[in-house]
Amino acid sequence: MSQRKSGHVTLLDIARASGFSVSTVSIVLSEAPLSQNVAATTREHIRTIAQKLGYHPDAYARSLRRRSTQTIGILAFDLSDPYCIPIMRGIQESLLDSGYLPLVMDAQTQRKLFDSYLHIVLERRVEGVIVIASWVFEETNLLADIKKNHVPILIVGRDLTARGISSILVDNQAGGALAMRHLLDLGHKQISVIRGPQEMCDSEPRWAGIRQTAAQAGLELDPRLIIELPGQVNPASGFESARRIAHQMLASGAPFTAVLAFDDLTALGVVRGLSEAGLSIPGDCSVMGFDDVLPAEIATPAVTTIRQPLKEMGLEAAQRVVQAIKRGPGKEEKPRLHLTDPELVARMSTAEAPANAGRQRKRRERLTGAVL
Repeated sequence: MSQRKSGHVTLLDIARASGFSVSTVSIVLSEAPLSQNVAATTREHIRTIAQKLGYHPDAYARSLRRRSTQTIGILAFDLSDPYCIPIMRGIQESLLDSGYLPLVMDAQTQRKLFDSYLHIVLERRVEGVIVIASWVFEETNLLADIKKNHVPILIVGRDLTARGISSILVDNQAGGALAMRHLLDLGHKQISVIRGPQEMCDSEPRWAGIRQTAAQAGLELDPRLIIELPGQVNPASGFESARRIAHQMLASGAPFTAVLAFDDLTALGVVRGLSEAGLSIPGDCSVMGFDDVLPAEIATPAVTTIRQPLKEMGLEAAQRVVQAIKRGPGKEEKPRLHLTDPELVARMSTAEAPANAGRQRKRRERLTGAVL
C-alpha cells in the first residue's frame, strides 16, 4: 500500500485492501439504506478490513458535506474555580452521545481573553455556545453578535434574559433564606454574614434572602458583623480575604456564634482564620458556605453548605442548546430563565449555638488575646 499523505486511514485505503470500490465501502461503513443491497459477506469483509486498519469516520469531511461543524463552544470564566468543574462535567456528559463536540475555552477571568474566544467561536462557526459566566462578563457586544448570527447561546450562572439570552442559575434568594434558617434552627442569634462582592450578581439576592428570613424570625443582624468581600480576581482571593476578615471580626470584639459565608471558599477561609486564632469549629463558632464544591466536602471539618445542582445545570444547558440547534434558525424560543432549587447539605462545620455564650466569649478572648 502506498504511503498516505495523512496519517489517518481513509475509505480509499479500505477500498484498496478489500478489493471493492470506494463508493461500496462508503455505503457499507455509513450504514446507508443502499447497504442492504450489498451482499452480507461483502459487508462483513469490508467491516473486518476497516477494523483491522483502525478506521474511524472522518467527521470533518462529513461536516463539510452537511455544512455543519457539529461543535458547541464552551466558554468558562475560570476552569481552576471549583464552581466550574461540575458544570463542565454535566455539559460534556450531555454532549457525549449527541454527536456534538465541545470546544472548551478557559478565559482565566480575563476580559480580553474572553472576548478573543468569542471571536474564535464566531470564526469557527460553532453551532451553539454555552457560557459559564461571572461578573467580569457583564457587558460585551460580542454576545449580541452571536445572537445576530442565529447561534443558540445560553448562560449558566447569571441572568441575561433581559438581553435576550436564556439563562440557568440557582435561586440565590431561596438559598440565602435556607442558609439563615439553618443557623436560626440551631439556636444562633449572633450571626456574622460575609456578603459577596458588589460586582457579583449572586450577592444581592442571597443577601435579600438572608435579611428577609432574619426579619421574619425577629432577629436584628449586628451591622458590625455584616462584611462585604472585596472584588475577586481569582478563586483563591475569596479564601484569603475571608481568612483576614475572620481575624478582623475577632479583633472587633463583637460577639458571634456563627458565620454565614458567601460561598464555600469564603467559608473555608473563615475556618482557617478562626482556627489560626485557636477557636474550634463548630465548638466555638459554626460556619457555613454556599455552592457545595468538592473542597467543602473533603475539608476538615466538612463544611455545611447550600448546594447548587451544578452538574445538573450543565446537563440542562447542553440539552437546551442542542434542542435549539435542531430547531434551526428562525425558530428560536423566547429567552427563558430557569431557576434551580437550592438544597441544604448539613455537615460538621455547624452545630447548636453554645448554651453558655458568656463563658464562650471569655474563652475566645483568652485564646485570641495573644494572637490579635
